[in-house]
Amino acid sequence: MLRAKLFAVPLFALSAAALTAPAHARTEEGAAEATSAEAEAAAAAMESSWNIVQNTTNSPEHKTLVKALASAGLVDTLSGAGPYTVFAPTDAAFAAVPQPMTDYLMNPLNKDSLAQVLTYHVVPGKITANDLYKQIKAGGGTAKLTTVEGQELTFTEVQGNIKVDGTQGSSGYVTQADVAQSNGVVHVLNGVLIPTITPPSNPPAAAPAADAAAPATEAAPAAAPASEAAPAN
Repeated sequence: MLRAKLFAVPLFALSAAALTAPAHARTEEGAAEATSAEAEAAAAAMESSWNIVQNTTNSPEHKTLVKALASAGLVDTLSGAGPYTVFAPTDAAFAAVPQPMTDYLMNPLNKDSLAQVLTYHVVPGKITANDLYKQIKAGGGTAKLTTVEGQELTFTEVQGNIKVDGTQGSSGYVTQADVAQSNGVVHVLNGVLIPTITPPSNPPAAAPAADAAAPATEAAPAAAPASEAAPAN
């Protein structure tokens, strides 16, 4: 049995030069409540008999992810038999990525880079949150999984929450675990994970190199009560 539902505050420690805090930024307490509500809404919209693409398309919190999957040509892949484990960033997570990076990735000329980012959120096989907790414990506090993209994600437990670290300072927290899919499992994530992106062999002149640089994104967890933080045996 999975421990109590996970939730975390989607705060991203981006440099001031990369991203200025929006005027409508939520308080930490308000952000925790909103993030939990977003995760619940996403999970409630998904059916275990549907595949990953069908479910994310139906989710009110994954519109950006669905658009990105279509742009990267990954719809057929994630509609396949799998199984796959997907760490699915919410719309709020994508909205926190600096606009220059978003513009670069969504440019059709940079389709391969977008596919790299998206497949960096996918791990082969069906891996539950309980599996991750066990691997973290067995690894002395850290677990690593190789993604479909080919690079590793690092998993740790912070205040009872599963933290996922990518490269270049990117990270996110699982806000809703173990959403069953017909071809795997989805874990809702409050951050966008950035791999070390391989530049195109013939980069377009219109895309400045600075736009391709991945921002550091750091999400902070909300404190989990001690009763929720104790891992299942």
